[in-house]
Amino acid sequence: MIRKATIEDISRIAEILVFVKRMNYRVIFRNDAVSFGEIQVIPVAEEYSNPEILDSIRVYEDEGIVKGIIRIVGKEVVELYVEHFFQGQGIGAKLIEFAKKEYDVKFLWVLEKNTDAIRFYEAHGFHLTDNKKLEDGTPEYKVMMER
Repeated sequence: MIRKATIEDISRIAEILVFVKRMNYRVIFRNDAVSFGEIQVIPVAEEYSNPEILDSIRVYEDEGIVKGIIRIVGKEVVELYVEHFFQGQGIGAKLIEFAKKEYDVKFLWVLEKNTDAIRFYEAHGFHLTDNKKLEDGTPEYKVMMER
């Protein structure tokens, strides 16, 4: 089931964000100081407990376990993450299709080197644009995808 995130979900949301970001981005950014120093569960939980951020998050819950999250602001998918152990089970597809149907999302930004994510979004009707920008504080580019 996909539902609005609550304050009780914060620790699980933080766990998913920290673990998946480490798994997916460490090979792109190659910066252990960020991956294992800056990205920590407690600060992420504190940031995401901000009502403005929490209100924009929907979670995928199955059997009482939050397995994935999507953050939507306006017509943009800001974040979509599925717990590493539950990837490949269609959870990401359910979240993105939910966002398209319920929020009519139109665009998102993805790291240019995150080819798995780009293929995923392409399979769900998004296409790469020529619009790109540097990821803050890094030499890596994000590219806009839209539908």
